[in-house]
Amino acid sequence: MKPMKNATPERLVGAQVALFRRWARLTQRELAERLGVHEETIASIEQGRRPLKLDLAEQLDELLETKGALEVAVRNLPERAKYPVWAEAFIDHERDAIAISSYENQVIPGLLQTEAYARAVFRNRVPLFSEGEIEHRVAMRMERHDILHRKVPPTCSFIFSEAVLKDRLGGDEVYKEQLRHLRKCADLPGLTIQIMPLGRETHAGLNGPFVLLETPEHHLIVYLETQRGSQLISDPDEVSIIARKYAMLRSQALNLEESKRLLDQLLGER
Repeated sequence: MKPMKNATPERLVGAQVALFRRWARLTQRELAERLGVHEETIASIEQGRRPLKLDLAEQLDELLETKGALEVAVRNLPERAKYPVWAEAFIDHERDAIAISSYENQVIPGLLQTEAYARAVFRNRVPLFSEGEIEHRVAMRMERHDILHRKVPPTCSFIFSEAVLKDRLGGDEVYKEQLRHLRKCADLPGLTIQIMPLGRETHAGLNGPFVLLETPEHHLIVYLETQRGSQLISDPDEVSIIARKYAMLRSQALNLEESKRLLDQLLGER
């Protein structure tokens, strides 16, 4: 086997997964079906674009009869923060949320981004990230997408500005792929996409983007991201203000069917 160029810990573990899978004479699709995950998840892990999580490593060891090799590999990976410190609490709450309501005015919401679009977003960061850091952050963002495909996914509502769909981050191919992905997501059960049209005379989201989460205990938490950090808000009075903003935004944006038609028009479909 040739040595891997620019090997990261994630790529080395991914190469192990691919090797063990081939020894078991399984395709990526067959392995994904047995694990109950998406084929893209296996492909991303094997290519080092998505880190192998401990629980999945344990399942793979059992299925592939690898005697704990993958579990040991994951447990002994070099320590590296998956997310910026200021985002870790939000990621934890997002993972467990039973409802997610998101408003964005600059980019496609992270949970709806394709890999190529996410990479374009991170490449526009000032100051620039290194290529290794970009790939790490893209992998983490793609890992979050599993939330939408849980056996019992959260109820999700996404509102974003039509202006976001006018930008072409990453170029035309990335743009078209992102549009197709959005249109596919719009048909997922329990998920609603609404587009805030240009030219409105009233707008409840002028103060910027936010995410409203409902925890399994039915508590509401607001996440606000700024140029230099972010904050989680749980104060009932402040959360109430954001919840009212979101309710107003839902009434101002195109409804789901109108939003689907707009996406179809942008894709050139009639």
